[in-house]
Amino acid sequence: MSETVLPPLTERLTPLRWAYKNLFSTWYNALLTIGAGALIFWVLRGVLFWALDTAEWRVVVVNLRLLLLGQFPIAEVWRVWLGLALLALLVGNSLGIWGRKARGAGRVTIGLLVLLAALAIVTRDNPRLWLLGMAGLVGLGWYVGRSAGKAVERVVIAGWIIWPPVFILLLRGLSSASDVLPVVGTNLWGGLLLTLLLTIVGIVFSFPLGVLLALGRRSALPIVRWFSVAYIELIRGVPLITILFMAQLMLPLFLPAGMNIDRVLRAMVAITLFSAAYLAENVRGGLQAIPKGQYEAAYAMGLNGMQAMGLIILPQALRLVIPILVGQFIALFKDTALVSIVGLMDLVGIGKTVLAQPEFLGLQREVYAFISMLYWVLSYAMAYVSQRLEISLGVGER
Repeated sequence: MSETVLPPLTERLTPLRWAYKNLFSTWYNALLTIGAGALIFWVLRGVLFWALDTAEWRVVVVNLRLLLLGQFPIAEVWRVWLGLALLALLVGNSLGIWGRKARGAGRVTIGLLVLLAALAIVTRDNPRLWLLGMAGLVGLGWYVGRSAGKAVERVVIAGWIIWPPVFILLLRGLSSASDVLPVVGTNLWGGLLLTLLLTIVGIVFSFPLGVLLALGRRSALPIVRWFSVAYIELIRGVPLITILFMAQLMLPLFLPAGMNIDRVLRAMVAITLFSAAYLAENVRGGLQAIPKGQYEAAYAMGLNGMQAMGLIILPQALRLVIPILVGQFIALFKDTALVSIVGLMDLVGIGKTVLAQPEFLGLQREVYAFISMLYWVLSYAMAYVSQRLEISLGVGER
């Protein structure tokens, strides 16, 4: 006769019992809890009192479009909204396709809809319509993605690949003679728009370049290995601001007379080259973590070196270094603030111009608090996506 094995008894924790067990279990834990609570209360009280009573947020409200878009022409702002609408559709599709089994995907979708609806309530005229349209596209994309097949998945992947150049084309325009998409010079790009463009371009182009450099550093060909090592060590040996100064101030001295490279393009190239060197070392660490048995198993299956690396080794290595790569991308996003030193009007640069307005002198705390909030929200969003990706791929579990 078989015996039924019962699960072990679990203690039901009430809020008071949980607090005693985790916060007041010993006398020194109680002192630390009381001290930390008092410190948090004191800091929050001061911050909330300043934010709700003392701060003059009018400086942000009046200059909101300047902080977000720089000097982008008002008549052409519809291009930005169109690009963001396409992005909203892609985000909704991605949440529906790759978040089918994750509760967090549904919560993120609802959160995006609520956020866009809330922003629509506090805005007026055309921005309100665009925000409501983006909320509808997120919901529609999520609904379609929930029942999508492999064909739709491939379309969404292709959409993520072509969205950055399409967005840049919308912003830049076709030609000066075009009535639909006239050229908007990059000197008019600024604010959060320029910061995001520098980040997206840096991530998209530095990733494949960094992977190639990591593979080149492990190559059996001496010339390829030496070139990769020299590039990585040279770039990692100088700060980003030095490379930006080289690209903005010294590169024009070596160009032929009459030849000029766009300043924003030079900043994008500098950021990409700098980020690729650090990313290469992160990927190389992932490659070194793969046991040799994986290589031997790939060769035993009849794969050559390139096939083994592309199909077996590299996917495992990239999966291992997802937290490091996302940390690198977040650092890249924040490092774009350095372009304000070389004259580009990114989010920080626009903040400086706002503070130079006679009407808003001395309101540094309000402006930089708003800018810091934008940086934190976007950085946290990247970190959250990284955590969900790690959970779905089982990083650290298998």
